[in-house]
Amino acid sequence: LPQSSLLSFDEIARVAGLFAQAGVRKLRLTGGEPLLRRNFEHLVEMLAALRTPDGAPLDLTLTTNGSLLARKAAALKAAGLTRITVSLDAIDDAMFRRMNDVDFAVEDVLVGIDTAVAAGFAPIKVNMVVKKGTNDDQIVPLTRALHARYGQAVVLRFIEFMDVGSTNGWRLDDVLPSRDVLARLREIGPLTALPASAEGETARRWRFDATGQEIGLVSSVTEAFCGSCNRARLSTDGQLYLC
Repeated sequence: LPQSSLLSFDEIARVAGLFAQAGVRKLRLTGGEPLLRRNFEHLVEMLAALRTPDGAPLDLTLTTNGSLLARKAAALKAAGLTRITVSLDAIDDAMFRRMNDVDFAVEDVLVGIDTAVAAGFAPIKVNMVVKKGTNDDQIVPLTRALHARYGQAVVLRFIEFMDVGSTNGWRLDDVLPSRDVLARLREIGPLTALPASAEGETARRWRFDATGQEIGLVSSVTEAFCGSCNRARLSTDGQLYLC
């Protein structure tokens, strides 16, 4: 889109402020890749200044592919960002490069996570979208690799490959159900189910008994959570979506 078609930071902050006054307590900045937006830290600063009707700050979170995170993490923390989620669909570098379409390396993402942990963002959530026959052999290696590097500073979440319209060539045959993901994770060791941490939480949480490493399963296809959905989405061109 041309720059003139995008919401300005002032417009985004105004709409976010109206939602906050109506009771919204959590804002998530996502994309595309939000860190590509020029002066993005200034938007974070504007949103971090918003308050709920009872005067509390908002839970301000970011979802990023991690490619620019090493460069931006400290500034985002200083601007008032609360939490970070990083998308990482494989630990094998060749597979990851094929899937991300822009040919940046797994190590670039991991260095970004390193920097974000050092900046004080831990625990950081890492999202893996699992596509059967494409990257499902990465479930166990990614889990092991992240635990070896970060311990409990990273929470890995596995998301069923979902239909997002006409852009990702979705087919039901490509969905690996969360129950099958869980079965593969049990190859690492026994897991214990954890209670939901918030109303409307989309992930079912588990913890490895031996290491304490937490994982989450988002069953967006096989166990859709529409009944408890509490989300609205504002697109960069100003459209509001409830689903």
